[in-house]
Amino acid sequence: MKNGEHPPITVLLVDDHAVVREGLRLVLGGEKDIQVLAEARNGREAVELVGKLRPDVVVMDIAMPLLNGFEATRQILKTFPAAKILILSAHSDDEYIDQMIAIGAAGYVIKQSSAQTLSTAIRAVTKGKGFFSPDIAKRFEKKHEKTMGRNGVLKNKNVHLSPREAEVLQLIAEGKANKSIASELEISIKTVEKHRQHLMEKLNIHDTAGLTRYAISAGIIESSVQLTIR
Repeated sequence: MKNGEHPPITVLLVDDHAVVREGLRLVLGGEKDIQVLAEARNGREAVELVGKLRPDVVVMDIAMPLLNGFEATRQILKTFPAAKILILSAHSDDEYIDQMIAIGAAGYVIKQSSAQTLSTAIRAVTKGKGFFSPDIAKRFEKKHEKTMGRNGVLKNKNVHLSPREAEVLQLIAEGKANKSIASELEISIKTVEKHRQHLMEKLNIHDTAGLTRYAISAGIIESSVQLTIR
């Protein structure tokens, strides 16, 4: 690596189909700033490899033997809360997406997406941004049509969020745990919990998945709808 160059983004591929893993490795191999560290055939292998290799991003399938993507993601984030889990699945049902967001996944890309979408998603979640396939983000927008005020304060009809609440909302939507949010904003965990509760009360949203959809539709976190994918 030359002076001034950043180390590549390291990736763990998790999918029970060898042909899918081979295809992903081939696709990502053409990206100079992305390096595939290893592959896992199931969620159990993924949990073990994350502990050993500490990849920057885990590209995770959902339907797998031994340990599915839901439980693997839950176990990884419990032990390594700063891990970035990017879901790559053929399932695009709201139920799957909401559950993964609630667990703490940083993004969700459907397998029908382009190779460039996947590469862009990997770069986005590495920077701490949420990333969702265009059709997913559009569905979120339809569910939660929100707007941003001129002064940067998020609005929902007659509800206004303070700048601090908007900051907390963004970090929640990016999949950060209360402890990480407290450290990022230099406030106590109890204060973070209070902000989270106030957000849910103000917006009449009662789960993390709903807050994340709100943040996507309001442009608080990045989604592929805002990008040009060719």
